[in-house]
Amino acid sequence: MIPLAYSHAASEAEALALEGAFIAGGTNLIDLMKEDVLRPRALVDINGLPLDQIRAGEDGGLLLGATARNADTAYHPLVRRHYPLLTAAILAGASPQIRNMASNGGNLLQRTRCHYFYDVGVPCNKRAPGSGCSAIGGLTRQHAILGASPQCIAVHPSDMCVALAALQAAVHVRSPRGMRRIAFADFHRLPDDRPDLDTTLGQDELITHIELPPSSQFAAHSAYLKFRDRASYAFALVSVAAMLDIGEDGLISEARLAMGGVAHKPWRVPAAEALLAGRRAEPSAFGQAADALLAGAQGQGENNFKIEMARRAVVRALEQAAEGTHDNTRSERDGSD
Repeated sequence: MIPLAYSHAASEAEALALEGAFIAGGTNLIDLMKEDVLRPRALVDINGLPLDQIRAGEDGGLLLGATARNADTAYHPLVRRHYPLLTAAILAGASPQIRNMASNGGNLLQRTRCHYFYDVGVPCNKRAPGSGCSAIGGLTRQHAILGASPQCIAVHPSDMCVALAALQAAVHVRSPRGMRRIAFADFHRLPDDRPDLDTTLGQDELITHIELPPSSQFAAHSAYLKFRDRASYAFALVSVAAMLDIGEDGLISEARLAMGGVAHKPWRVPAAEALLAGRRAEPSAFGQAADALLAGAQGQGENNFKIEMARRAVVRALEQAAEGTHDNTRSERDGSD
């Protein structure tokens, strides 16, 4: 058995100087360690760092601390008022207990829930590069229909990240070399020939906060729609984040769309969103945007149904957004998800 060292970092500089895996909520990391999927030699606890604030940014946007808990983020008054899509997405994920513990930075870094990745007795390129992908030709119901490669067909599990993709967030990180800002579209990777690398984050980089640009123009017309096997505590087969800026003339000025459960990263195609600009919020326009968003989609057999499900989900999410925002807080109080 490999001994495990555990340290509490008193500052960002100390955290970066200590060699080990950063841990805040640990809701995914501990599971991976229990299943022997990950074997860090050391854990560096960063909960003592001042990274849990949620505050207004200088440009009118919002800064979400990396160690702020998901539940605190979802219910924060500035998030609910200006970014109801993010509230809806967070509350669609996991359970209240997990949201109370899970951190914002950890949410970005959670690993796929592909059962072959978790089964250390079978080959998995994401877990052991070059060993093969057991999912291809296997049980593929949960797997990717977009952006996959011959090396990996796993999907990214986060709900929060789908909303962050639509919101065009940015991730701020610190390393011994200084600070770096990563556009959210560039933070997660497609598998290509290195599916073991989920993100573009360096091993010596620490997420400090997530930057949300001003998005009040979408606050009245946003929706997060999630299809899953059961009503709560389940990962998405398909999810959609939809945001519309609708003018007084009834025309769409701008649209944002992102999908989860379909690719190795939150899936967004700006060209599909551009098709809605200047159009009325109606099913024919929504269908064209859905077709563009899903261009090139390819099933793996058992998950072929996802293609049509995803198209219908995009249209429905856009219809819900056009009708008006619903942030999931009512269903959360009622005990449903």
